[in-house]
Amino acid sequence: MATATKRYEYSYRDKQGKLLKGKLEAPSEEVLVQRLRQQGFAPLKVKQANTGLSVEIKLPGSNKVDLKDLAIMSRQFATMIDSGLSLLKSLSILAEQTESVPLAKVLNEVRADVEAGGALSSAMAKHARVFPPLMVNMCRAGEVGGFLDQVLLQIAQNMESEVKLRAKIKSAMTYPVVVFVISIVAVIGMLLFIVPTFSNMFATLGGTLPAPTRALVFLSSAMKVGAPILIVVAIPASIVWGRIKGKESVRQIVDPLKLKVPIFGDLFRKVAISRFSRNLGTMLHAGVPILRSLEIVGEAAGNVVIRDAAKAVEESVRQGKPLAAPLSEHKVFPPMVVQMLAVGEDTGAMDNMLHKIAEFYDQEVEATTEALTSIIEPLMIAVLGSIIGAMIVALYMPIFSVFNLIS
Repeated sequence: MATATKRYEYSYRDKQGKLLKGKLEAPSEEVLVQRLRQQGFAPLKVKQANTGLSVEIKLPGSNKVDLKDLAIMSRQFATMIDSGLSLLKSLSILAEQTESVPLAKVLNEVRADVEAGGALSSAMAKHARVFPPLMVNMCRAGEVGGFLDQVLLQIAQNMESEVKLRAKIKSAMTYPVVVFVISIVAVIGMLLFIVPTFSNMFATLGGTLPAPTRALVFLSSAMKVGAPILIVVAIPASIVWGRIKGKESVRQIVDPLKLKVPIFGDLFRKVAISRFSRNLGTMLHAGVPILRSLEIVGEAAGNVVIRDAAKAVEESVRQGKPLAAPLSEHKVFPPMVVQMLAVGEDTGAMDNMLHKIAEFYDQEVEATTEALTSIIEPLMIAVLGSIIGAMIVALYMPIFSVFNLIS
């Protein structure tokens, strides 16, 4: 039986180093690559040719490169450059061994641009959705200064710290969110399926039901009508929110509110300060100009309040004024942060001071998440138990006087 083959498009370097393209049928990409290598060619890119009959189906988020993948890639990249491997060889190895398919595709494109004579930072800048501006500018500084391996190591450490920070936040939010969702599902389930059964039984008994029971029966009837409407409204609402949440007008309203939310507002503020301090310290240590650093870290902070503060600092520095002074005008930055930055300016160790601030707030985030978890767990259990318990009592109140209702 003949082996099924597919038509592939590929690009490769011949023995003279010339870039060529072609099409060929082969059982698989691996077989095609092996054939090209046996002929002495260096394959660069291989993909299945579009026959017009197949449609590529992509799930939402399938092209997204995770921050953890970038952190791993940066550390491996730094190790290979420090070991003496060439830039092109390092990029090829990274593309082959990364578990992220979108990242592998981007790395192959970056390698092709570098092989064509472009700078690494310029090639990375073409993929702004994958490589953040912080990473691109630090690599540019490393290329100019000749210490790309050290910069990549700093990027890896910065991203690993960011991954840990996000994990701490998720650990604090996961339990209350799960319990909240379970409580909502339990309440809706009881209103839609259990309460109607009791309601029919109460109707056959006659008499006047207690007020809590009547309220529960009314909610059950309203839920039968309201549940489909809520579902229909929730789907387009989530789609619309996903499109508008990044708009400036929306962020100007939502981001300040995040910092004022009870319990979680303080956590969001500490996370934003930690991210701002770490990113700014990393970029200054890598040799990125301070004005460019402030512009990037302001956008990367994830909150317009921090971004506006960074813009104020940037304008102050542009006019030759101290960096720390404008921060005192923004309440989001505690006096301790302003004082430490002022000391860093006076001693010429701004990057080290920023990293110390980031480490301090990382510990604060960890302590806050642990405190929140210890408080929220019993609180959510008590709320869920109270809701379900109240519904059960309301259902059984008529049964307590069932004999009176029958007579």
